[in-house]
Amino acid sequence: MIQKNMIQLSDHFTCRLLLRYTFPSIVMLIFTSIYSVVDGFFVSNFVGKTPFAAVNLIMPYLMILGSIGFMFGTGGSALIGKTMGEGKAEKANEIFSLLVYASAIGGLVLAVLGIAFLPRAASLMGAEGQLLKDCVVYGTINLLAVPFYILQFEFQCLFSAAEKPKLGLCVTVAAGLTNMVLDAVFVGLFRWGLEGAAAATALSQLVGGAVPLFYFGRENTSRLRLVRCGFDGRALRQACANGSSELMSNISMSLVSMLFNVRLMKYAGENGIAAYGVLMYVSMIFQAVFLGYSVGAGPVISYHHGAGNYEEGRGLLRRSLAMIAVFSLLMFAAGQTLARPLSLLFVGYDPELMDITVRAFSIFSFSFLFSGLAIFGSSFFTALNDGLTSALISFLRTLVFQCLSVTVLPLIWGLDGIWLSTVAADALAVAVTALFLAGKRKKYHY
Repeated sequence: MIQKNMIQLSDHFTCRLLLRYTFPSIVMLIFTSIYSVVDGFFVSNFVGKTPFAAVNLIMPYLMILGSIGFMFGTGGSALIGKTMGEGKAEKANEIFSLLVYASAIGGLVLAVLGIAFLPRAASLMGAEGQLLKDCVVYGTINLLAVPFYILQFEFQCLFSAAEKPKLGLCVTVAAGLTNMVLDAVFVGLFRWGLEGAAAATALSQLVGGAVPLFYFGRENTSRLRLVRCGFDGRALRQACANGSSELMSNISMSLVSMLFNVRLMKYAGENGIAAYGVLMYVSMIFQAVFLGYSVGAGPVISYHHGAGNYEEGRGLLRRSLAMIAVFSLLMFAAGQTLARPLSLLFVGYDPELMDITVRAFSIFSFSFLFSGLAIFGSSFFTALNDGLTSALISFLRTLVFQCLSVTVLPLIWGLDGIWLSTVAADALAVAVTALFLAGKRKKYHY
């Protein structure tokens, strides 16, 4: 049975209760981002600038392969929450199981293909010489753990649907501590260099993906568990459609990162890629607040939508928009204040790189004023099982607007134009999100 003191999806969610429910998801994704940053810190400070640039250059390729975990997780979470709201608990378990099995099989296929095409992908992104070798080494070791990487992303979302966000947080903390400790041992103590950093990351992903499999594979106190299930093409398609925005968002961000790297090689060389890496690491931590809130609130919105509780749905939207606005202001203020200390932490050993990074971060942090609203807007429509609208918002924000901005703005402002690109793209995405929210309010009764 579910613990009596646990917050239920059917509760009336005040701001305080909503924050309490989403807090584990927020912390979970922040912690995931932090332990990703640890790799960058150890590689940059203990291995060198070129290996650090290699990690950042090949990371978008790895993120593309792992992104189907978010698709199955967010799309499946919305479908499972809606099915629970309709009172179909057994069906919800079957959908949950189907998604986990499908993502595990997909992960094995992607691992094989990813390793086969890795050298060519790194070369196309401009890597050559030692940079290319470092990309292949780091990427190959990480790709061995891709099936668990995908499952880790998926379970981060599904723990909320199972009404076990705190347990999801514990698993994420365990995976993160594994990466941090092994980074310190493999890179800092044993001096295994880039191979050590990659091995630490791969083993942490093994923890993050395998532990939930054991938990959900047996009797547990959550609302979900792995069961025997037949192939349900309709449910699989619906989950994929619901989560297509998150898939598109992750793939688009990875493709855009590749484009950024190409442009940065032209305007600033390896220093530009290293500076961009610092921005991405810190940005992941900041945006994890928005992503974590959206992941945590999604099943609640889906439940009340499925149950026809439209008044509660309207209240959830109003309170969520208000909290996202507050988070955005806090993130912007933190970005402006911490630009130099964070840059010093990663690249303080190189004065020229340090100056580029500080300048980049002071400009880039304006994007935090807009990105949260766009992220939540896309997630909101995913929760309503409107995958098309959600995907369109993500597609425009993370691909169309970003590519347009990073192509045009550097022609006007040079290197500063590259840092401004994300700000412009997120601002345009907020405008699009507002139009969709206004245009669909009658259809979804919010």
